[in-house]
Amino acid sequence: MARTNPFQFIQQTRAEITKVVWPTRREVLITTAMVLVLAIIAAIFFSGIDAVIRLGLRSVLGMF
Repeated sequence: MARTNPFQFIQQTRAEITKVVWPTRREVLITTAMVLVLAIIAAIFFSGIDAVIRLGLRSVLGMF
């Protein structure tokens, strides 16, 4: 792989940065809301699974 000098590296980096498409404020808000909703759903789901497992273990071990 050929080495480039620092000046060429900076030029190439700037050229690549101009190609980046940044998300709009609306896209950021929508994806943030989706992440929060899915995190809440996952928390509720795993809390329910934990409660079922805890109940099962208590009934098997006889500790009410």
